Amino acid sequence: MKKHHSQTLMRTLIAGATASLMATATVADDAVIEESFFPYRTETPRFDGLSPGMVINQNNVAQFKDVIDPAFYSFIEQGWTTITVGETTSFDLHPNYVEATRASLGQVSLGDQVGEISGWQAGRPFPEEPNADDPRAGEKLAWNYKYGYNWGDSAAIYPFYWKYRDMDSGDVERTIKFNFHFLNYMGRVIQEPTPEITPNPSELFRAIYVQVLDPSDVRNTQLLIHRASDDLKRDNSWLYLGFQRRVRRLATGQVTDAFLGSDLMIEDFEGYNGRISDMNWAYKGTRYMLMPFYNHNDLTLDTETHQDDDGYQVVAFGGQGGCFPNITWQLRKVYEVEASPADESHPLSRRVHFMDAQTFTIPRTVAYDRKGSLWKTFTIGQAHPDHHLPANEGSGVSIDDSFSMIDVQASHCTTGQFKGQVDPQLSPTNMFNVQHLRATGS
Repeated sequence: MKKHHSQTLMRTLIAGATASLMATATVADDAVIEESFFPYRTETPRFDGLSPGMVINQNNVAQFKDVIDPAFYSFIEQGWTTITVGETTSFDLHPNYVEATRASLGQVSLGDQVGEISGWQAGRPFPEEPNADDPRAGEKLAWNYKYGYNWGDSAAIYPFYWKYRDMDSGDVERTIKFNFHFLNYMGRVIQEPTPEITPNPSELFRAIYVQVLDPSDVRNTQLLIHRASDDLKRDNSWLYLGFQRRVRRLATGQVTDAFLGSDLMIEDFEGYNGRISDMNWAYKGTRYMLMPFYNHNDLTLDTETHQDDDGYQVVAFGGQGGCFPNITWQLRKVYEVEASPADESHPLSRRVHFMDAQTFTIPRTVAYDRKGSLWKTFTIGQAHPDHHLPANEGSGVSIDDSFSMIDVQASHCTTGQFKGQVDPQLSPTNMFNVQHLRATGS
């Protein structure tokens, strides 16, 4: 009887200890998720002297040097632009994406070489805070960006206006009207089918399709990019030239050429449009910074150009050469990540990405040439989906809503005005194949 009692007591103690450990693990997991996805729930970032509604200009910018990236600081210091400070707000991602992250917490790991990952199905692969002592912390943050919720499962920028501008004179040299479409084949959490589009014989992770609508000399130029789920495989990319009426495969090096004479490379799209394995990644720290996040519907918008039939108005531009979006900036938690090309023939020596810690979009990137000199600076304005088009409300997608790529060496910029729409009907799967290029171009 005494032996039976001892065994029962032992089982009870083990069960209690196991339950306690599980409860502790659950609390720890909840803390990781809370910090990663809701960093402003309990505390709003603050900086001495900074308040919503104020304007940072060349007279007071020195006071806020610690919360502005060096390149943009120099623009304000020279009087090229100003920053209007907005209130820090939470850009909550869709609950399904958050729950997918929770379900795979602790199950994702890096492989032996850059570009290898295992255990990921959907959600943010590495939601834990980066550790400065971890030599691969930057790589993990890069994966968080790649597997982020930028544009959700699929979306379209429809239409999309690029303007090529002389920064000295302010002259608009050229305007190109595009449609851009994005489709995730894997890691899908909202739009059916989930979690993957099947069949998927090429094992694609993502595809991008671009079509030029105007002007006539480049009309119907089309770009198709297939990105494999295996990051070590090179992208397959095709270009359809309307005036030649033929499809040709893009050589690897062409993704770093100026795209249609603009200041952007194909590799620049969305902040970084390449493989993880193409770069060496280094985590440089976490801090609060002013970032281009805003409510589109609360801005003073462009009433002179590109107003759609439904009344939608794009972001207006001003500042030096008309190269700066007229938006508000929020003080937000940011990860600074440096990406240096693995290929020594790459035109850049490095990019410094300022990744938003909540959304893992890349609203600010500063690029340096092979000599290490500042070359280009990229701003991608992020609009809250609940203060944008009605179709985007509740999508949990931080909406890319404006951009400015400035070539400081050439005193030139390319600006982008968006109508981003999270609508699966605009990006059907049959759009993302080579046959569609030919059919649309004929």
